[in-house]
Amino acid sequence: SSIPVSAREPPGVQLLAVPAVSVDRKGPKEGLPMGPPPPPEANGVIMMLKSCDAAAAVAKAAPAPTASSTININTSTSKFLMNVITIEDYKSTYWPKLDGAIDQLLTQSPGDYIPISYEQIYSCVYKCVCQQHSEQMYSDLIKKITNHLERVSKELQASPPDLYIERFNIALGQYMGALQSIVPLFIYMNKFYIETKLNRDLKDDLIKLFTEHVAEKHIYSLMPLLIEAQSTPFQVTPSTMANIVKGLYTLRPEWVQMAPNLFSKFIPNILPPAMESELSEYAAQDQKLQRELIQNGFTRGDQSRKRAGDELAYNSSSACASSRGYR
Repeated sequence: SSIPVSAREPPGVQLLAVPAVSVDRKGPKEGLPMGPPPPPEANGVIMMLKSCDAAAAVAKAAPAPTASSTININTSTSKFLMNVITIEDYKSTYWPKLDGAIDQLLTQSPGDYIPISYEQIYSCVYKCVCQQHSEQMYSDLIKKITNHLERVSKELQASPPDLYIERFNIALGQYMGALQSIVPLFIYMNKFYIETKLNRDLKDDLIKLFTEHVAEKHIYSLMPLLIEAQSTPFQVTPSTMANIVKGLYTLRPEWVQMAPNLFSKFIPNILPPAMESELSEYAAQDQKLQRELIQNGFTRGDQSRKRAGDELAYNSSSACASSRGYR
């Protein structure tokens, strides 16, 4: 009554048949190969590392399929079961999704609604990191953003002087706003490739790109216009001046030396403390500013309790303190 050895089921077939049925019933979500779900919280990065390590270990340890183990399972199903993402899969499926999302984030205006699935993009990055495509993904991201910034720089070069400051402010604000979404989407690549292998940070790298491909190319055209605008009140709105000056200081603090007085209006402690011998000069500057404001239609409110002619000659000590309040 014993079964002959030749009639027994080949080893491995029964083990492969069970998970095959289970996987076929569940099916992949949104057309992506199945993989371990990304941790929901930032403090779950250890779980992600373990799952990535486990996936890599399984891929390395899995023996090459034999004839007996592939009787009922074709090559594509075997790849699916192992959750393998080849470089071809990455280039044809995963990176195009990331590329399109980055395009939208880089070109959105403040307050725009971007019709992309952040969950899907986050999942794409996570799976590519687990499958050892971090280096390629980082290279593609840097190349993508570099090309975008070079186009931005060329557009600024073609801007007329009267629009130059405002357009630079828009480009700077749009890019910094995009980084607030791009950097979190690539958090796993940053954690397990850039920080670990390159000893850098993704946000710092992307800010450096704007410095090199935009700010450095325009600083010597932009700075004279900013200085000129400073000497003419409200030629440029105060908010625009503040955004640009603070942004330039963030990109490269040493640019302060190009226009210390300009930067001191928006960045504290740029200039050394005032000397007593300079107080009269600050008072004169303050009075000059008042005259310019009055000439442009600005008043200081209710003057009923002041004598005629006192609009400009009020408490010089408070004027000095006001002048140094920016420093």
